[in-house]
Amino acid sequence: MGLVTNAPYHDLCYKIIGAAMDVHNHLGPGHKEAVYQRAMTERLQELGLSCVPELAVEICLEGTAVGLLYLDHLVEDAVIVEEKALAHMLTNEEIAQVITYLAATGKRVGLLLNFGRRRLEYRRIFLPKKLEGWQDRIERYLWRPSG
Repeated sequence: MGLVTNAPYHDLCYKIIGAAMDVHNHLGPGHKEAVYQRAMTERLQELGLSCVPELAVEICLEGTAVGLLYLDHLVEDAVIVEEKALAHMLTNEEIAQVITYLAATGKRVGLLLNFGRRRLEYRRIFLPKKLEGWQDRIERYLWRPSG
């Protein structure tokens, strides 16, 4: 998969994908997602990139907090990175999750990484021009305290 060079944050995405390839080359497939998340945090920091792991984003409805989304990483306050460790290829469901995160945060670009296959799978995802209905799809990604 080639990267479009005139796309937003091209150089940053290139560095993040390189870091993911390095992590995948060293660890290979078969670990839990949390292992790859921690490894990515370490690798991104080694590259001098600022990253916030497991960033909580509060979702509000008419001024009332209704839940939280957790971004695996926010890199350089610009690129949302979602890591997966799936044996199957990435689906529209995982892509929709990143689009939901983009819509909720207003960020322009996200990277979806799958470490669970023999070769690293990655997708760069842009904030769509039309976002109607994204709030209807957010339910499955929200975390709410029980009780």
